[in-house]
Amino acid sequence: MWSRLYWLAVGGPLAAGLLVMGTDPGPLRDARNGLFDLYQRAAPRPYDPDLPVRIVDVDEASLARIGQWPWPRATVAQLVERLTDLGAAAIAFDMVFAEPDRLDPAAVAGLLPEDVRAPVQAALAGREGNDEKLARRLGAGPSVLGAVLTDARAGGVYPAKWGLATAGDDPGVFLPRFSGAVAPLPALAAAAWGIGALNWLPDRDQVVRRVPLLLGLEGKIVPGLGAEALRVAQGASTYVVRASNASGDAGFGTQSGITAVRIGALEVPTDAQGEVRVRFTPTAPRRFLSAASVLDGSVARSEVDGRIILVGTSAAGLMDTRATPLDAAVAGVEVQAQLIEHVVTGANLVRPDWARGAEMVLAALLGLLLALVLPRVSAPAAGLAGALVVAALAAGAWLAFTRLDLLLDPMGPGAVVLGVYLMGVLALYRDEQQQKKWVRSVFGRFVSPKVVEKLAENPERLVLGGETREITILFCDLRDFTSLSETMDAQALTRFMNAYLTPMTEVVLAHGGTIDKYIGDAIMAFWNAPVDDPHHARNAALCALAMSRRLDQLNEGWRREAEAAGRAFAPVRCGVGLATGPCCVGNLGSEQRLEYSCLGDDVNLASRIEGATKNMRVDILVSEATMQAAGGLAFLEADLLMLKGKSRASQLYLLAGDEDFARTADFAALVEAHGALMSDFGAGALDAAAARAQALERSAPERLGRFYRLYVERCRDGRPAPAGSA
Repeated sequence: MWSRLYWLAVGGPLAAGLLVMGTDPGPLRDARNGLFDLYQRAAPRPYDPDLPVRIVDVDEASLARIGQWPWPRATVAQLVERLTDLGAAAIAFDMVFAEPDRLDPAAVAGLLPEDVRAPVQAALAGREGNDEKLARRLGAGPSVLGAVLTDARAGGVYPAKWGLATAGDDPGVFLPRFSGAVAPLPALAAAAWGIGALNWLPDRDQVVRRVPLLLGLEGKIVPGLGAEALRVAQGASTYVVRASNASGDAGFGTQSGITAVRIGALEVPTDAQGEVRVRFTPTAPRRFLSAASVLDGSVARSEVDGRIILVGTSAAGLMDTRATPLDAAVAGVEVQAQLIEHVVTGANLVRPDWARGAEMVLAALLGLLLALVLPRVSAPAAGLAGALVVAALAAGAWLAFTRLDLLLDPMGPGAVVLGVYLMGVLALYRDEQQQKKWVRSVFGRFVSPKVVEKLAENPERLVLGGETREITILFCDLRDFTSLSETMDAQALTRFMNAYLTPMTEVVLAHGGTIDKYIGDAIMAFWNAPVDDPHHARNAALCALAMSRRLDQLNEGWRREAEAAGRAFAPVRCGVGLATGPCCVGNLGSEQRLEYSCLGDDVNLASRIEGATKNMRVDILVSEATMQAAGGLAFLEADLLMLKGKSRASQLYLLAGDEDFARTADFAALVEAHGALMSDFGAGALDAAAARAQALERSAPERLGRFYRLYVERCRDGRPAPAGSA
């Protein structure tokens, strides 16, 4: 019996690990990419300034000297002319000239007043326009323009400047495909020697690790900017794409993807989708030449002659930045430059096709070996052996990267070894685990399961005090509870409170909240403790809406019960207040009794906001911090709340609905009308404000009608909009 239990225990993580490795889900790929990024950060490709690649940078200094971007095309044409004269092998623009130059003299003349427009236009007649100048310069030099492929059909001419030859399976099947393109102006496209796509295909974490050489566009194959720059620089005319089942490729009929792309004299290995995993270097200032320096002639010819020149921008205001394994933000054009450097140096950073299969076989062998050894040795000895195996896996993967340019993942086999070890130890020492389970069951009667788990993992948390963290606090209180309780005896009141608090508590827990306490008929809860909740404000706001809807359902049931019993029925209403901010959260209380709770100014603010819902005649009010942190929900400006001891009033907001309602035309109209009401009211235009409030009372959602009725009364009484006090 024990043997079966043991093998079930160790077989579970072994089978689960192999299944996860075989299916390769997104989180596993993310973790693997993170590990490979660490490899690159630990041993980056050293930058060689003698490589034939430079970036002409529209940097902050260039903008300061020449003017804001975009520059007149005449200036860009001058830049092309200077680079051509300096002997550039290729001039590639990491930007798209998709629209006519709005700074062309003829375009500017069209904006002049009528009395001076005609003479200026007459004077400009027959003169060469800026776009024409640029087209002429592009045609005179080895130029490459950028284009952007899109998933929506877009206009523009995308002429093919290249030839294409294929070997093996159709490469278009494996490429990322797009249905449209934002292309350069036809005249510019016709003049340029090449056109390259600027698309980058980041991973789920938006880090650029691979750069496409080729992409699919409406059934055609188009090159990326880096590939086109390499082709033009070599004077080549054709790309040769090698895919699975090409001559000499042992594909055995399996369509596994693209294997390599030949660009001129360069054979570039790729992954199955025609992408190159780049071996990056840290950002190097030597790679950049200021555009202003090129224009004023201060750049040495040796920096340009025979090199591939990429024109782009690193200016922060132009927002062309990307994340790479080495840098959180680099100029987008530098990614293209590093791709070209990677290709020119012959680097071949790959994760081979056989890697996953080999890792799965290794994981299975190591897991079975450990399962056989574990019952025969002590747990510390088995743990030491497992640690040595994991260390050996990590060392082997590191050597494969540094010596062979191979990306192998030690995490999968390592996780299997760790899982087998842990589950085996858990099974072998089940008595200890049963004791821990008993402890959890005993404490679980007094505190929430999440807190129990925290205390079991960290017993030191059973002390006074806590930690400061940002949380969202919710207070929910019944309206007119005193009057309601006077109509019931003790037993009826107890049944009513249980019928009310139980579903409301379920709503809070369903939205990830922690119930702090019940204060009579009030509920206090908070989010982002004890477990992390990065969306705590949003979840708390959605919980408030759900509580309002749940109370409507309860009212409907109580109404039917009252009608069946022949009793009068008045709907039960509640007010909910939300506030977000830093609070002390932890086990608070005395040496004799601890309670997991929170303290802070924002706790008091949430309580005061809940109290303000009664005066403002609304169900849900939130603080400004909650509104900003929640985002995407339907919020409306409400009023100001002045707290005792505070010198500045707190702005409150109505929560009118969720994100679906926030995207509706009805809400957009409500926002406009509500803003007009607040503007008129604040300006003292009480008659206009009253009319707007009456209209909103009729058209707004029913739950907001009482709020707008309040403004009708304020306007008629001639009262200004005072900040509420609490």
